[in-house]
Amino acid sequence: MRDTRAINQFLVTSGHRISDNPAVSPDLCLDPPAMKEAIRQELSRLVELTAPKGGGASHGLYRIAAGRIDLFPASELVVAEWRLFVVEDRVTGDAGLLVQGALPIPLPGAAPLGMSMQFVPLLWDGLAALKNLILEDDPGSTVFPVARGTLSRSSIGVGARFTTLHWPAVAWVMKELGLSLTANQNSIPRELVYDVDAMLEGRLAHVPFPFIGGAVPEGHQGQSVEGMTHAAVIAYLKTGLHHRRIPWGFNADHQPIGGRFDAIEEELARGCAFASYITFDLSPELALTPPLSSGHEVEEAFSALSEPLLFSRVLARLRPLGLGVEPAQARRLFVTLLPAMRKLKRRDEAYTRVRRELFTTAIGRRYFRELSIDELPGRTSAETLAFCLALAEAMGVEFDYVAPAIGFQKNFPFEDNEELRKIVTSLYRVARAFGVSIGFHSGSGKSAENYRVAGEVTRQALEIKTSGRYTYEMGVALWRSRNESDQALWRDWYAFTRELAVEGAFSEDPVRQKFARDFIRHALAFEGIDEGRAFDSSESLRAALSALPLSPDHMYFFEYNFLFVLAAGGNPGALGDHGVAGYAQRARFYRVSDEARFLYAKGVASYLLFLVEETGLSDASRVAAARERLLALPDHDAFERDLVV
Repeated sequence: MRDTRAINQFLVTSGHRISDNPAVSPDLCLDPPAMKEAIRQELSRLVELTAPKGGGASHGLYRIAAGRIDLFPASELVVAEWRLFVVEDRVTGDAGLLVQGALPIPLPGAAPLGMSMQFVPLLWDGLAALKNLILEDDPGSTVFPVARGTLSRSSIGVGARFTTLHWPAVAWVMKELGLSLTANQNSIPRELVYDVDAMLEGRLAHVPFPFIGGAVPEGHQGQSVEGMTHAAVIAYLKTGLHHRRIPWGFNADHQPIGGRFDAIEEELARGCAFASYITFDLSPELALTPPLSSGHEVEEAFSALSEPLLFSRVLARLRPLGLGVEPAQARRLFVTLLPAMRKLKRRDEAYTRVRRELFTTAIGRRYFRELSIDELPGRTSAETLAFCLALAEAMGVEFDYVAPAIGFQKNFPFEDNEELRKIVTSLYRVARAFGVSIGFHSGSGKSAENYRVAGEVTRQALEIKTSGRYTYEMGVALWRSRNESDQALWRDWYAFTRELAVEGAFSEDPVRQKFARDFIRHALAFEGIDEGRAFDSSESLRAALSALPLSPDHMYFFEYNFLFVLAAGGNPGALGDHGVAGYAQRARFYRVSDEARFLYAKGVASYLLFLVEETGLSDASRVAAARERLLALPDHDAFERDLVV
């Protein structure tokens, strides 16, 4: 293990390998020499399996074993004079490419094996070279996430809460419906580690979570953005999705603009270089902007900006829209937004430069852009939305999506569908005038009617972003599994969320207390139980909740469950632990039974089918056929085989 990344050494020496802790390291192979030797021992069998004719590599199998090495037949990829297959060490989870071809393939780390075969360990430093090699040979390839096709206008954004465990379900839905999805999505660095060395050295910042009255370290899902990127590409390659030529997307969500993130701009741009879709979030910078209390302060700030021509261009763009932005309001918006937009443009230029340095093709460098203003206080008015888009346009930054604050509460339906229709109609009128689609953030847990309204009003020019639902679906899968180890994990997970709810209900922080009590009341109502004197004390509340049946549909489980994944020892007081104990906790989820994996895949796929049907992104008859096919699959093995059929 000499001359390897520090993160790889940490994982191996602490007993964590990719098989039970995927996507922590940017590399998908922690020990290339050992994997090369394991492949060499099975080389004759692997040569037989990868033979163009007469082998066993094309008989509808997801994986074929050769000793401890698994070959993924559907991953076959022809690039110039080479044929590539994904192979994986079943014990460690280390992965690489088995390459057939007489000439050396120009990829870092490629090593000859004999019999016209080569081995390429899947290392982060070689991923750009692999992308360039593929796209130079075939610009229409869909091996990597790509910014083209219907993704420019509409999609469902799928949050990568359990990394490798949910991607097969997403691939299954895409192949069944022939539909492009934003198949990989996470907030960076809120959910993912952008710098694994900073993680190991304890330099990660903390992110506030008001509803728990505290904070957890950045990257609270325990994986790196590079590792997630790398693993997603290979996961979809294993399923053979690239043979179907369906473009899929990767959204680097909520890229924070301003504040302390100015200092790590380069790291963020490089870490997210493979994303086909960047969401620029103005919240950090605007949160640091002191409000201007008087018209005199606004005029002083306006003069200091020295941008009268830019301001005039913005107003000229707004006039035909007939929104009636008052001069005073326009100036206040201008002085508030322009400093943040300048930083956004600088970040966008960093992304463009990094991609130009890394990638050799125009399609490989391209990415969609989204402007996010959804985390600002209050709902976004049509006037504010128009001003933001007009300012961006005047500054030379054109967006494909915009995420206004609709009024969505995470994991709760929007109560009044007529009010929702009015809000979306007003905002979409502006979005359409600028040629952008609407991104609906906090999209999990909305009603069928909510999704139908969003789809109908925007005429499917939208993206619904979902994340929390996929953690919930894992809870459902474990709850339903008959495997005792799965049940033990479920009981521990539920008890953790119940304890956080009790602690929160008696917190001195009023925000934390209110949210916790709302979640608890929702759970009691779900079970048809009057709260009575449950809130008299923490003891009485704990007793009341302990009498409830364990259910993933209790709102406090839904809201607090994501914090369990990296809580050392399952302790509510040890959230976001990026040490050995935190990763030991995370490993429990990647050791679940095949039964739980199957239930999880069915749950994720079913939810995606529901979303695309209600929003109108896919034909109802095709969704119905897919749903029927999914229900007919008996087990995990059958599901994996169906991925490649």
